[in-house]
Amino acid sequence: MHIGLIGLGKMGYNMRERLRFKGIEVTGYDRNPEVTDVASLDELIAAIPAPRVVWIMVPAGKVTDEVITELGGKLSQGDLVIDGGNTKFSSDQEHSEALAAKGISFLDCGVSGGVWGLENGYGLMVGGAEADVERVMPVFDALRPEGAREESFVHVGETGAGHYAKMVHNGIEYGLMQAYAEGYELLEAKDIIKDVPGTFRAWQKGTVVRSWLLDLLVKALEEDPKLSNIGAYIEDSGEGRWTVEQAIANEVAAPAITAALFARFSSRQEDAPSLKMVAALRNQFGGHAVRPPRTSP
Repeated sequence: MHIGLIGLGKMGYNMRERLRFKGIEVTGYDRNPEVTDVASLDELIAAIPAPRVVWIMVPAGKVTDEVITELGGKLSQGDLVIDGGNTKFSSDQEHSEALAAKGISFLDCGVSGGVWGLENGYGLMVGGAEADVERVMPVFDALRPEGAREESFVHVGETGAGHYAKMVHNGIEYGLMQAYAEGYELLEAKDIIKDVPGTFRAWQKGTVVRSWLLDLLVKALEEDPKLSNIGAYIEDSGEGRWTVEQAIANEVAAPAITAALFARFSSRQEDAPSLKMVAALRNQFGGHAVRPPRTSP
């Protein structure tokens, strides 16, 4: 199977390499000449045998809108576009309808795995028609981790369902990181606690709070025990806000996720240790940039 991949940032680059390692032929296109396989979108389309499959891994919002519009004018009937970015689920129907008018199919795919996906594989949540999902199942199987498909892949439902599931996944992630981070600050604050990194390390096996995020927290402390090189300024890429919006719209109480989102806002005014840990965790799993500590005037 041969697919096209648009967007070779950290995630897209690693996905391309994992697909190739798993036997999927990939032609990638990016504006960065150092990583792209072809010089233009036209060259990408020409390189892929019809009916084509083109996977998009670009920033959500205007950039994704522009890429899908451009593809709609260049692809042919029978081709398939997969949006693997963090697009808001409500935009998927618009993208699907615009492409369908030209005979082009569309799938939305929530992708989790961050910068570790190349080695470990990605969790995948897909929305769209069953026939389109089956058509590209070899691609999904190559991207996901080894083992039972249902443990890392789900066809969630209709168009938009994949990105909706990923939105909720990221909202949960907000809450989990905030809980670990607040625990970190409590341990740091108590004088009788002499080994904070060791405490978290001892939780990695056997305890009910063990997780991959906990493993990454330990890794962050091993690299910088006091988080002295990280500022407590935390960006949010949208999914947490959208999750809270949906909680309100559907009258679902989501206090932990909502509080975690608000904590990110407060990080932009203060330098609390717990918020430094959230910044460190985002860097560990997603490669998200961190800021240096604030300095006193």
